[in-house]
Amino acid sequence: MSCLCSCCASLTCGLCSSVASGLSKRSARIAYCGVFGISLIVSWILREVGAPLLEKIPWISTSETASKEWYQIQAVLRVSLGNFLFFAILALVMIGVKDQNDRRDSWHHGGWTAKLVIWALLTVLMFFMPNEVITIYGILSKFGAGLFLLVQVIILLDATHSWNDAWVAKNEQKWYYALLAISVVCYIIAFTLSGILFIWFDPSGQDCGLNVFFLVMTMILAFAFAVIALHPQVNGSLLPASVISVYCAYVCYTGLSSEPRDYVCNGLHNKSAVTTSTLLLGMLTTVLSVLYSAVRAGSSTTFLSPPSSPKSGGKKPLLDSEVEEGKEKTDETESRPVSYSYTFFHLIFALASMYSAMLLSGWTSSNESSELIDVGWTSVWVRIVSEWVTAVLYVWTLIAPLILSDREFN
Repeated sequence: MSCLCSCCASLTCGLCSSVASGLSKRSARIAYCGVFGISLIVSWILREVGAPLLEKIPWISTSETASKEWYQIQAVLRVSLGNFLFFAILALVMIGVKDQNDRRDSWHHGGWTAKLVIWALLTVLMFFMPNEVITIYGILSKFGAGLFLLVQVIILLDATHSWNDAWVAKNEQKWYYALLAISVVCYIIAFTLSGILFIWFDPSGQDCGLNVFFLVMTMILAFAFAVIALHPQVNGSLLPASVISVYCAYVCYTGLSSEPRDYVCNGLHNKSAVTTSTLLLGMLTTVLSVLYSAVRAGSSTTFLSPPSSPKSGGKKPLLDSEVEEGKEKTDETESRPVSYSYTFFHLIFALASMYSAMLLSGWTSSNESSELIDVGWTSVWVRIVSEWVTAVLYVWTLIAPLILSDREFN
């Protein structure tokens, strides 16, 4: 197994090094996304083919009754722990970086060969850890994954409000019409999707009260968002309400689609096999979601941004050159504030490592088929609770200025 891990790490390290070295000249964030994406591929590969090899490692295979699913979870958690430690160490190292004159700024953007070697060594080292350490990490990952979902929600709220404020600030009638049109379209999508979900997850002749409750709550929340946002005493807008409604409907769909395949109320999958293409599409969607959240959060001025960082830095295009070629450098003694928090950026990737591990391991539950990803009642409730938390946070952003009238809200 150690030989396999070494080969995978060597090939991965070489690939990442060549890609990252080129991309880091344009954006270190893209390079870190590449490292994280490769770690997910390694996790998936070992999940599919690593179980027979893990069974031969004495300090991992301590029980003769362990199932194939248990070894798959072990493989995913061990790769995830190595990835988590890599980004957690970087997050600690980058604490307090406020301007580009700090020596650690060059560590963040450069030194990719050394960083990738460290990442590979950490990944391999995790396969020498005792099972007790991995069990503890699996428990902690559930909380870390929940925190990552919370960050996703706050990012969405921040993005929708920023979008609305940007168009309103243009103070032109065409932009108001555009806001109204998009809001109406979003609400149509939200209620149409909810209606389709009734067909898929409330089959005729079945008692699917729980699914009906989830769907009815989603529709009630969408209606409540509009009513509260348009209330005269609330400084709200229809665009954020409509976007959050679509997001809640989508999260409800992902939650219901995670129901066990043999559940009679899961009409979308209970009569059809899960194909490889379906799993690939689901995994691709998850990876894109995780990467976007990490990059967006790292640039956001909402969370832990360095005090000297200008707000406009968070809106800087991802692929913009961080040092334009041919442009004269400013005086090295001049303070050049960083455009985003390096510590928070790496912290989000560390939490994303936990979240991805939970998805690939079925939230460390081995009750479902080993061929399925992110399926089971744990996944269902995590999604549904995430939807409700989104609703609570959005409503709070609307009513907080009324309740806390003595505080200033930007």
